[in-house]
Amino acid sequence: MVARIIPVEPFDLVIFGGTGDLARRKILPGLYRRLADGQMPPEARIIGAARSDLDDDGFRELVREALYEYQREEDLDSEQVETFLGLLFYVTVDAKGDAGWEDLKKLMNPDRVHAFYFSVAPSLFGPIAERLKDRGIADDEARIVVEKPFGHDLESAKALNASLAQHFNEKQIYRIDHYLGKETVQNLMAVRFGNMLFEPLWNSQYVDHIQITVAETVGVGGRGEYYDRSGAMRDMVQNHLLQLLCLIAMEPPSRYDPDAVRDEKLKVIRALDTVRPDDLVRGQYLAGPSGPSYLEDVGNPNSLTECFIAMRLAVSNWRWAGTPFYLRTGKRLKARTSEIAIVFKDAPHSIFDVPQGRHSNVLSIRLQPNEGMEMSVTIKEPGPGGMRLIDVPLDMSFAEALGEQASDIPDAYERLIMDVIRGNQTLFMRGDEVEAAWAWTDPVIADWESRGHVPSPYDQGSSGPDDALMLLHRDGRRWRDIRQ
Repeated sequence: MVARIIPVEPFDLVIFGGTGDLARRKILPGLYRRLADGQMPPEARIIGAARSDLDDDGFRELVREALYEYQREEDLDSEQVETFLGLLFYVTVDAKGDAGWEDLKKLMNPDRVHAFYFSVAPSLFGPIAERLKDRGIADDEARIVVEKPFGHDLESAKALNASLAQHFNEKQIYRIDHYLGKETVQNLMAVRFGNMLFEPLWNSQYVDHIQITVAETVGVGGRGEYYDRSGAMRDMVQNHLLQLLCLIAMEPPSRYDPDAVRDEKLKVIRALDTVRPDDLVRGQYLAGPSGPSYLEDVGNPNSLTECFIAMRLAVSNWRWAGTPFYLRTGKRLKARTSEIAIVFKDAPHSIFDVPQGRHSNVLSIRLQPNEGMEMSVTIKEPGPGGMRLIDVPLDMSFAEALGEQASDIPDAYERLIMDVIRGNQTLFMRGDEVEAAWAWTDPVIADWESRGHVPSPYDQGSSGPDDALMLLHRDGRRWRDIRQ
C-alpha cells in the first residue's frame, strides 16, 4: 500500500504566537514534515508573529532548535531543514496595538492562499481579527484558525463567536480540535459509512453500550492555575469527548461535505439528555510515587475542581434509545490511552454451555498511543476436548498493517493545517456546534456547583475513583481495562 501525497497550492501562513509552546512543539515541526513529504510547496511562506523582539534569523534559529528537540533525529535531513528554515520570516506585532501590522502586510503575497493561525489566548482573538481586516491584511478569502478553549461557558462562547463574526464569515473560521485530525477518527467514518458490514448493526438493536476513554498518566503539572479554573469537564468532555461521541452516534450524512457532516454532529449534541447527578462521578488524584496530589499541583487545598470525570449519557433518538454511552477521562491514571469501544449485544440464544454475557463482540478504536482498530470475535479454542469458546482479536494496527508507512502517518496538526490550506472545514467545528456543546455542558456544571459536590479521591496509577467502577457495575457492565 502506497500513501498518496497530494500537494497543496502555494500559501502564506501567519502564526500568531509563533514563538510559543504549541508552535514549537506541534505546528512548526508538523509543517517541516509536510515539506519533507512533498505536500507543502517550496514557494510557501511561514511568518511568525509575536511580541518577542526577533528578526528573521533569530526566529529561524528558534525553529531549528525546536525541530531538533521535538522531531526524531532520523526524520531530520540537514538539507531539508535548511530549505524549511528558508521559508520562515518573522514580524514583531502588538496584538492590541499598532506596532508591526504594516510590516506584516508588506510580507503578504496577494496572489496566494492566506491563512492565519491564532495560537494565542482567546482574549486576543477579537483584537487580532479586527486588525487583520481593518489593515487590509486579510481579504474575504482568507482563513483563520482558532485554538480551544472556545470559551469558558455558553455566554463566553457566544461572545467569542460574535467577535470573530464581526470580521470573518463562518466559511473562513476553522475551530481546531486536534482529536478530529487523527487517522483513526477519520477511519471511523470510513468504517461506518464505507462498509455494508457495520452500519446495519450500528444502533440500539445490536449495540449494548459504548465506552469512550481518554486516560493520561501525567498530572496537571505546570498548567495547574489554568486547569483549576477549567477542570476535566471543560477541558476534555465539552470538546474532545463530545466530538468523538458525535462521530459514533451521528446519522449518515447525505455526502462527505463539511456542512453535511457538521449538521449531523449538531443533531447528536441536541439529542443528549441532561446528566443525572447519580450518573456522574468526579475525582482528584492523591499524592503518590509519580508526584504530589492534585490539590498540591494546583496550589489550592480547597479546590473542588475535577481532574477525573466519568458519566453515563443517553442520546434520545430512534437509533440510540436505550443504549448508554459511558465517557471517562482523567489525569494520573494507569496508562496513557484514548479508546472508543463499541460493545455489541450477546447472541439472543446461546447453543453452547456458557453463561450469557461471557463472550461479546467488541469493536475497539484506538486513537493513541498506537492508532488502529481491533474487533473481538468468539471462536472455538483450538485442540481436542470439546467446544470451548475463546475471544480473539481481529487486529488492524496501523503499525502492523502499514509497516514502515505507519510512522509516516501525518500528525493531527499536520493534516488539519493542510485542510485549512485546501479550504476543507469537515474536521473543524462550526460556531453553532460549539454553542450547542456549551448549552449541554453548562447545566451539568451548574448542578454540581449548586450542590457543593466534592470530587472523590483516587490513587495515582489506578483507573480512577471506585465510584466510577460502580457507575457501570450497577448496570451489570464493567469498564474496559485502561491499557497502553
